[in-house]
Amino acid sequence: GRTRTRQQGEMGRRPARCYRYIKNKPYIKSRFCRGVPDSKIRIFDVGRKRANVDEFPLAVHLVCDEKENLSSEALEAARIVVNKYITTQCGKDNFHLRIRVHPFHVLRINKMLSCAGADRLQTGMRGAFGKPFGKVARVSIGQIVLSVRAKDTFESHVVEAIRRATFKFPGRMKIFVSKKWGFTDLFREEYLRLKAEGRLKDQGVHAKRLREHGPLFKDVV
Repeated sequence: GRTRTRQQGEMGRRPARCYRYIKNKPYIKSRFCRGVPDSKIRIFDVGRKRANVDEFPLAVHLVCDEKENLSSEALEAARIVVNKYITTQCGKDNFHLRIRVHPFHVLRINKMLSCAGADRLQTGMRGAFGKPFGKVARVSIGQIVLSVRAKDTFESHVVEAIRRATFKFPGRMKIFVSKKWGFTDLFREEYLRLKAEGRLKDQGVHAKRLREHGPLFKDVV
C-alpha cells in the first residue's frame, strides 16, 4: 500500500500546555537566535487610541494571577474577542484597548521525524537543542495583561468583554475596575482636583502632574 509521510515542516502546533510554565531563562530573538517565526499579535492598541485623557475616565484591567507564559496566539485571540464585543455593544469609537504584555520569549521544539523509514535518521537526544517554534510573553503574578479605558456608562460591557478574554488564557485571571482616571497614575478625585488647579500637563493618552520644583518659567522674575 501507499505510505503517507508527514514532512517536518507540516507538523501541527504543540498545545500551549507544553509551554505554560516558566522554566528556562529568557530566550529572545537576536543575531544568535535567527529564523524566529513572526508573532501572531501585531497590533497592541485597538479602538480610539488617540482619544484625549479626559474622554475615557474608566479603566478596567485584566490581571494574571499565575507565573506563566502567554502565547502570542492567545494574546491575539483575547484582543479579537474584546475588540469585537465592545465594538458591537458600545461602538468602535467609545473605548481604547491596550495589550500590556509583549511576546519576546522564543519557544523551541526538538522536532522528531515521524515518517516511515525515519528510524535510521532519528538521533534521539543527540543535539537536542530545539529550533525556534513560537513566541510567548512571560508574565508574573499580579501583572496586567490588558487594559481598557472607556466612558463610565459602558462599565458593564467592558467587564463582560474582558471576562470573555479570560477564556483565551490558561490559569487564573482577575478583573479589576481601577480607581484611577483612565491610563493615568492618579486617583479620580486627585485628577479632578489637579485639573481644576491647573497642575496637570496633558500628554494625550495620559496626564502628568506638574511638580513644584524644576526650572523656573520665563515670566517668573
